[in-house]
Amino acid sequence: MPDGCQQGPVLAGSAVLVILGALFLYQKTPQVYGKHTTSPASAVPLLPARAAWFLQELPSFAVPAGMLARQPRALLGQPATLLLGLFCAHYFHRTFIYSLFTRGRPYPVLYIFKGFVFCMGNGLLQGYYLMHCVDYSAEWYTDIRFSLGVFLFFLGMGINIHSDLILRQLRKPGEITYQIPQGGLFTYISGANFLGEIVEWIGFALASWSPPAFAFAFFSLCFLGMRAFHHHRFYIRMFKDYPKSRKALIPFIF
Repeated sequence: MPDGCQQGPVLAGSAVLVILGALFLYQKTPQVYGKHTTSPASAVPLLPARAAWFLQELPSFAVPAGMLARQPRALLGQPATLLLGLFCAHYFHRTFIYSLFTRGRPYPVLYIFKGFVFCMGNGLLQGYYLMHCVDYSAEWYTDIRFSLGVFLFFLGMGINIHSDLILRQLRKPGEITYQIPQGGLFTYISGANFLGEIVEWIGFALASWSPPAFAFAFFSLCFLGMRAFHHHRFYIRMFKDYPKSRKALIPFIF
């Protein structure tokens, strides 16, 4: 373990992620935003979806990117910096690309604040561990955990981006009506975009083999898995012709 690593805060932060994830498993009703919005627009403060997603996701990119920028050039080719670069790549897309093109509904300010705090804490936790608490050997690049993890990370990112594209193309600019997603993994599941991101973070956890990454993967599985479940129920209620063979998150299973 490199000098200067504070193990206590790292383990505490990882435990918080696991606890938060477990709590979402007991959430019977979905969080009230997007298609699950039930309150009148004037009942709660809202921000346009593009601004909301940008502000919420920004810390997850800016915090670890700032850590990377402070690393000596000699360390830029090390496994830890590459792994943190993958983390930043995901959130660069979510912050600067996804938020620019999203056509979602206005977003409650309270959820933006919660998301901002979570993203800042998680970005700090993942970045701190990789930059200060782990010392990979040169052989880590050829370890099966690293190779499989990076493969899953990019596979999940591809699924996530492709699924988001399908969702954006369902409606023309200004339209607010919902339609049944078609194509890609949406042929088999309602939460294709969520599955893609879950696969990403499982891959990241394997490639980094770190407690914070595994904790974040568990949180993502719980939070996004329940989101997929609630989306699936929403589609079934709204569309009488919704495909009966389509599952919520895992093709042919769940």
